[in-house]
Amino acid sequence: MGLPVEHGLSLHIRLEDGRQVLFDMGQRGLFLENAARLGIDLAEVELAIVSHGHYDHGGGLHAFLEENPKAKVYVNSHAFEPHYSSREDGLKYIGLDPALKDCPRLVFCEGETHIDHDLVLFSNVRGDRLNPPGNRLLFGPTKEVYDDFRHEQSLLIKEGDKAVLFAGCAHTGIVNIMRKACQIMECPLTHVFAGMHLVKSGLAEKGEEAFIHALADHLLEYEGCQYFTMHCTGLPQYEVLKGYMGAAVRYLSCGEEVEI
Repeated sequence: MGLPVEHGLSLHIRLEDGRQVLFDMGQRGLFLENAARLGIDLAEVELAIVSHGHYDHGGGLHAFLEENPKAKVYVNSHAFEPHYSSREDGLKYIGLDPALKDCPRLVFCEGETHIDHDLVLFSNVRGDRLNPPGNRLLFGPTKEVYDDFRHEQSLLIKEGDKAVLFAGCAHTGIVNIMRKACQIMECPLTHVFAGMHLVKSGLAEKGEEAFIHALADHLLEYEGCQYFTMHCTGLPQYEVLKGYMGAAVRYLSCGEEVEI
């Protein structure tokens, strides 16, 4: 699409009844500029969601609150805790701006939050089936402990015969997230939009391919489910995943549109 990009995620969702949802807000205000380029007025968004407390998903929160005067923003109750990433020069703070925590338009969530009968947010995902190896580089809420991602939440949308899952980075493991989503929905998922955090796995090449192969096998167990991935999945890792999953998976680049 020729749009400027950054390491981050922001998805604009338009429901069948015309309502608009913003899922994540990138690092800063670039998502607003790109939305304008695409003819999307984010001031008309009815509600917004921050998937977890990392800067590349909620760093644009201040910009969104200034642009949109009405939408509530749903964040996990742990999202504003400190979060860190291990870099070559030490630990780097990658959390949200704590100055925004007291904004009255924020709605703090825990467990299952039924926004309405069509939209459900959920957190507290448990399980260790193919959790991303790259999680070993992430810490919080203190620098001494590994992040357990209690601040991560995912969105379920049910419309007609479609059951759609949105996950930001799937730090708690996309397989674990999907399993809990199906329990909540009590029906099969038809579409999944998710970063799968396959970058920076730390695995040797053969180990990484084996991990992705195992992941593909689990995802293909959900017969008929269509996957759209992006962001922290990583392009080289996606190509390996695509080799195993074929038409069941597609990569979304900045500015692309999907109608389901």
